[in-house]
Amino acid sequence: MNENHLLAEGFEAHRGHLRAVAYRMLGSLSEADDAVQEAWLRLSRSDTAAVENLGGWLTTVVGRVCLDMLRSRTARREEPLGVHLPDPVISGETGPGPEDQALLADSVGLALLVVLETLAPAERLAFVLHDLFAVPFDEIAPIVDRTPAAARQLASRARRRVRGAAPVPDADLARQRKVVGAFLAAARDGDFEGLISVLDPDVVLRADYGPAPAPAPREVRGAAAVADQALTFSRLSGPGLLARPALVNGAVGVVSSRDGRPFSVLAFTVTDGRIVAIDILADPERLSGLDLTVLD
Repeated sequence: MNENHLLAEGFEAHRGHLRAVAYRMLGSLSEADDAVQEAWLRLSRSDTAAVENLGGWLTTVVGRVCLDMLRSRTARREEPLGVHLPDPVISGETGPGPEDQALLADSVGLALLVVLETLAPAERLAFVLHDLFAVPFDEIAPIVDRTPAAARQLASRARRRVRGAAPVPDADLARQRKVVGAFLAAARDGDFEGLISVLDPDVVLRADYGPAPAPAPREVRGAAAVADQALTFSRLSGPGLLARPALVNGAVGVVSSRDGRPFSVLAFTVTDGRIVAIDILADPERLSGLDLTVLD
């Protein structure tokens, strides 16, 4: 009993880190929790007497579990057609609570997670473990059944994709709020030029409506097209829509509701004072599962 108690304590000390690894690997909060639980089951069934670094051992196990889940997801073609956004982590404007702080370390914004969704499973694992958690390639190689040199190549390919497609957000939240506030005001007032002034010329808007037919384009690119879409949404949303400021994955966002039910989650990526990405979750089923009490 004492040995089991010590093992459980050791696992709990690493739970936050393991959940952060799994979230970056899977983009799903529920699946990340499943992966962490599976790691505990494997730990409880293993002989750990020779394990010198429990944290490293558990990270490797979670990596294996997540890789299997990604490969299974791909084989069954579970991914929906069109835009699929990772699960957002929503917190009040004062910042995330203790449980989510480890989850959001290193500013893992939705824009980065969207790009990670496009990587092959082995590439995603190599990049996440090495670039985000500093796991050596010698430890990554056996997980992906490659040599360390081949694992390095996987991470390198992923890194090039990420650098080209995942913008780095401004660190200053006050600056983000100013830019997003100007965008929302311009949309509300029907000010096309005002919208253009805060949008990057190559801005991308992605909207995840779930499997239902989309009421608007799922992806729009370019400042003029995004401004048009914002004005259309503002006109069609009508009265009774309550918009509350929030932090979405640590960046400035907006959570809207109607009649007490979540209507949409908007995540903005602001880089160099301009909005470079807007990610919208509007899938009613997924929205119903969000915990929005952090905004009360």
